[in-house]
Amino acid sequence: MIYAAMICMTCILYFVSKKLYKKYPIFLLHPLLLCPILIIAVILPFHVSANQYMSGAAFLTHLLGPATVAFAIPIYKHLPVIKKNMSIILISVTTGTLVAIMSSFALSIAFQLNSNFLISVLPRSITTPIAIEVSKDIGGLPTLTTIFVIFTGIIGGIIGPHVIKVLSIKSPLAKGLALGMSAHGVGTNKAREYGEQEATFSTLAMIFAAFITMIWAKSLIPALIHLTSI
Repeated sequence: MIYAAMICMTCILYFVSKKLYKKYPIFLLHPLLLCPILIIAVILPFHVSANQYMSGAAFLTHLLGPATVAFAIPIYKHLPVIKKNMSIILISVTTGTLVAIMSSFALSIAFQLNSNFLISVLPRSITTPIAIEVSKDIGGLPTLTTIFVIFTGIIGGIIGPHVIKVLSIKSPLAKGLALGMSAHGVGTNKAREYGEQEATFSTLAMIFAAFITMIWAKSLIPALIHLTSI
């Protein structure tokens, strides 16, 4: 019974949040930010713990996997264009993942975050299912990583279009890669507003960023963590 209740409550609150954000497009009302706050407000009076909620709503979390796999459809449709620009895509995304990790590390050191925060923030610039696994692998806190991923996505999704406008970026490739790398799922959703090609390149950036970050999780990230312990 608790499973059905948690799933129904989450879906309803997300639907309400989405409708509210559509009517009032304010940063603080973004569904990925407002919905968790509403969920907390609902479960607290009933003394439902975070673990109980996560267990009850686990089905929704598992849907992240199939949703990510579904991104393969637009990639298949635009395969010739992707092959033509593969070198640009790989160089751009690899550079993007390096900037994301190094900037996260530098900011963590600057603000003197403790080791749990530092490790958990490093995989913030990739899609949630992969970020959670990378966080586990490097000794971070997956729940904390998820929060950082959500904030990164929201901020990137809001600021990204303004940057594209200010810099007068016209290329579908550039728009898509920028949004997918900086804001992953939220950015890809935003890229769809520009067009199918932009959404495809954004999806590709998000997928490649995840795989490349997994490589950094075995090489660069452990080296950075080691530096903080010296």
